Amino acid sequence: MSDKIIDVAAGLILRPDGMLLLGQRPEGKPWSGWWELPGGKLEPGETVLQALARELQEEIGIRVTQSRPWVTYVHAYPHTTVRLAFCHVTGWEGEPRSLENQRLEWVDPANAASVGDLLPATLPPLRWLQLPTAYGISSIGSRAGLSAFLGRLDAALARGIRLVQLREPQWPDGPASTSLHEALQQIVKRCHAAGAKVLVNSAHPAAWWREADGVHLRGADAARLSARPDLPAGALVGVSAHDNAQVVHARELGADFAVLGPVLDTPSHPGAPTLGWDGFVEGNRDAGIPVFALGGQSTQTVSQALRHGAHGIAGIRGLI
Repeated sequence: MSDKIIDVAAGLILRPDGMLLLGQRPEGKPWSGWWELPGGKLEPGETVLQALARELQEEIGIRVTQSRPWVTYVHAYPHTTVRLAFCHVTGWEGEPRSLENQRLEWVDPANAASVGDLLPATLPPLRWLQLPTAYGISSIGSRAGLSAFLGRLDAALARGIRLVQLREPQWPDGPASTSLHEALQQIVKRCHAAGAKVLVNSAHPAAWWREADGVHLRGADAARLSARPDLPAGALVGVSAHDNAQVVHARELGADFAVLGPVLDTPSHPGAPTLGWDGFVEGNRDAGIPVFALGGQSTQTVSQALRHGAHGIAGIRGLI
């Protein structure tokens, strides 16, 4: 494996109908015939978004008008190591066309392999695209609050929430904990009927994780692990993080995503230290997995979060 890391900007060019553009590597290039996301190497002095705009103009003849950073991921090929800065391209002028003798295809990201062999480094972002961009966290409190919460949950599901975490550290212990298990079953039933997934916070019994769609690990619980929890195929693992080291540990565990915060002030912790958006960017550096912004997030902060490289937002009041 080469010690030198090659920096590459790669674009996820998504049409409004959700179809994604892939290009086939032409004859004469390494991995010729394999499919990849359009993009190319950074030149000295270029930012990622500048390099991406230049490469897409040279490669497929479009002029990027709107793009944003997403996940930076390091992949080691047998003879070279690449650091891929995956970016969303959400606005462009012109119709993509082959300027470098490569085939182009619009594909459904969930079924992208139908075009042929995909470059190994192209597989993770296709998987990440399946992850919702809003992550709602419960705040039931006790059995008495369940009915009102289920009403808020139904409204959130109707608005399009597709990922929910059961997190009830204040729920009374003892016999009352059976009522939390019953609440989980009701939440899972409602969410699954709407096509949404439910993760159970690691404060709650591990047996429940399998009844839902996976686990969300508290930072302290993640720190005690050296490998991903043993869960059924397709289950999700999320991790709470407060800095870059914890985000990196989440990636090393094989987590599907991390939640980083608090970014902004929250009503529940007024005056507590926050990362701010610059701190979020620093914490998200070379994350290698999607990272949600947590803390003071709502529909009003989504565009700001995305602009700073977040996969999406996570929250309690702002989402459910």
